[in-house]
Amino acid sequence: MGASLVTSIGVACTAALVLPLSSSGAIAAPQVPQATQNTESAAVPGSTQSLPLGAVGSDRSSGAATEQGVTRRDVSPFSLLGVVWDDADAELRGTVQVRTRAAGSHLWSDWQDLETHNQEHGADLGTTERDSGHTRGSTAPLWVGGSDGVELRVRAAEEDGSGSARAPLPRGLRLELIDPGEDPRGGPDNSAEPRNDSEPVPDTAISPEDSGDWAPPGEAPPAEPRAGTAVLPDSARSYAAPRPRIITRGGWGADERLRERRLGYTKTVKAAFVHHSATGNNYRCTQAPSVLRSIYRYHVKSSGWRDIGYNFAIDKCGNIYEGRAGGVTRPVLGAHTLGFNTNSVGIAVLGTFGGTNPRSAATTAVAKLTAWKLGLHGVNARGKATLTSAGNGKYGKGRKVRLNAISGHRDGFSTDCPGSRLYGKLSAVRKSAGGYQRR
Repeated sequence: MGASLVTSIGVACTAALVLPLSSSGAIAAPQVPQATQNTESAAVPGSTQSLPLGAVGSDRSSGAATEQGVTRRDVSPFSLLGVVWDDADAELRGTVQVRTRAAGSHLWSDWQDLETHNQEHGADLGTTERDSGHTRGSTAPLWVGGSDGVELRVRAAEEDGSGSARAPLPRGLRLELIDPGEDPRGGPDNSAEPRNDSEPVPDTAISPEDSGDWAPPGEAPPAEPRAGTAVLPDSARSYAAPRPRIITRGGWGADERLRERRLGYTKTVKAAFVHHSATGNNYRCTQAPSVLRSIYRYHVKSSGWRDIGYNFAIDKCGNIYEGRAGGVTRPVLGAHTLGFNTNSVGIAVLGTFGGTNPRSAATTAVAKLTAWKLGLHGVNARGKATLTSAGNGKYGKGRKVRLNAISGHRDGFSTDCPGSRLYGKLSAVRKSAGGYQRR
């Protein structure tokens, strides 16, 4: 996702299962827009409030709405937000700004920008997931922490720079307010302060196996070695690297009833794409599971994806999390790099790194994870890989592209992701990953 510098306020804390080591004022909008809650069982932690945007301004010549918004209002508690619209192929050309009120207070944030260029994420064109009829266009999500008030404004971009003609906004714009819910496994109180922000998320149990039931109906998933005892083909042994500590989906509280049951796999993993989540940097590491549960819900319930898009996530303290379900050692088909989801793995560093440097703990975790994951498939982390594009704005469908085995999202698509500061660290990440592979 493109870089956008944001601020946020948040509270949450959870425990984790792990795998073993080896501006201006308010906008005029309808006074009482209808908010809808999602309809899954009340037993599923968390909730989604969906607020339709009201028209504010229009282009005099065409009558097309050029500004929409949500007036400042009280809402049920939430911690992450984003804007969605009906057509996944439509682009929101303009700006999206939001301000929020910290829960239980009178403190309103400054106006914050949402990253609107989000088309480069998601399932590839022509896939079952993309063609499901459920996918929507969406901005990047923004983590704001515990909040109970919101105000939003969306303004179309000028088409000719004259200040008059403007591009029409997409149809069906809605503001999605996500409450991640408490840890469903009954973890620590979500308001608890961490002892030390540099500490890893605390363990509650050791899992000897990967989490989840991975086999699609009537279909066997690719074979997977037992955790910590990977049996590699001879061609891969020279690139083997130690398996890092990975917090499972159960560890960060992913409720498997949200996602689609059927899972997808590719043949292998040739390359890793590094992303930033563009959700902001003002979270504590013990809040990362709540951030992930929010992104998961936003991807599935708001954007219409089958599961969270990333295969893995890494927080600022270097904790590694299992992303999309299917088994961490298997080649799970993700929805992270439009055009190059096949035979690749998507890794998101939680935060925004256009103007902020990632912590060394996070980049070290990227190196350890990519060394291990690529090594499972016989890939030199310091080498190159050839992928075939499924089609996007940068590489046409069927084009073979030679990329670094560890690439940034911008290498496969015209985007700022993973932010210039994180992208600038990838050369060092490749070198370190090669070291972990004993190169």
